Amino acid sequence: MGRYIFHRFLSMLFTLWVIATITFFLMHAVPGDPFALSRETPPEVRKNLEAKYGLDKPLVTQYLLYIGRLLRGDFGISMKYKGQSVLGKVMKGMPNSSVVGFGGVFIGCLIGGILGIFAALYRGRGFDYFIILLAIIGVSVPNFVFGSLLQFFFGVKWQTFPVAGWGSAKYVVLPIAAACMQNIAFYARMLRTSMLDVLHQDYVHTAVSKGLSQSEVIRRHVLRNSILPLVTSLAPMCAGILMGNFVIERIYNIPGIGQAFIVAIQNSDYTMIMGLTVIFAFITIFLYFIVDILYGIVDPRIRIHA
Repeated sequence: MGRYIFHRFLSMLFTLWVIATITFFLMHAVPGDPFALSRETPPEVRKNLEAKYGLDKPLVTQYLLYIGRLLRGDFGISMKYKGQSVLGKVMKGMPNSSVVGFGGVFIGCLIGGILGIFAALYRGRGFDYFIILLAIIGVSVPNFVFGSLLQFFFGVKWQTFPVAGWGSAKYVVLPIAAACMQNIAFYARMLRTSMLDVLHQDYVHTAVSKGLSQSEVIRRHVLRNSILPLVTSLAPMCAGILMGNFVIERIYNIPGIGQAFIVAIQNSDYTMIMGLTVIFAFITIFLYFIVDILYGIVDPRIRIHA
């Protein structure tokens, strides 16, 4: 087990280095100017700014300094906002992003799981077809469409909830509702497919022949083996909780990490983009590592060998 974790740790470091390297050279290759203002920047000011952020040095030197800062846990200072660090921006925006992300995943998993279970149990009936249609619509329609529709009906037409902004509990209802739509469709479709596969296994027929009730068979045998594919999806889902829903945060003007990333791209804020990319990559890779460990807990047939 220790050897496996060590190898996975080295793999994580290598992957992060590759992502950081690609991001660095891509940011210096794409067109854009982080110091572009509404009026032309004086040459003296531009020269001082480039010297401050090391942009006057050769590209290889900039890359080595960048990697060195990452090894020290320094993700840099924003090139557009004075005194605002990347890590500070993450710590400030993560709580807001986590509220929307956790709410979307939790409600989506709960409702989608229940719908998927009933769709599998009533396969071929009207309820099953309704769930399939709902899942197709939920997966096909982007989040920003749901978000815009919810804003129009509940924010503008009926004026039940605020259209945008961040404050009291009323401000999180529409963003969470928009964020959970695709999760409901995803979990319902996946759990339905997984349960239909497990229901035809020999050990399920054996459990039924022993006289176990349907609820016991579903709870003790079917569900435990059906949720394994859902565990795989936990990594990107949980990463979305921490990293924010980019489009949802932009539509509802939520001061989270997702909106900060979009603003950084629009402003060509090199340090903010590179820092957030590395942080997002680390969160995602680490969560996939946790999922690998959970495999052995959820399914006893899976074992980690040296």
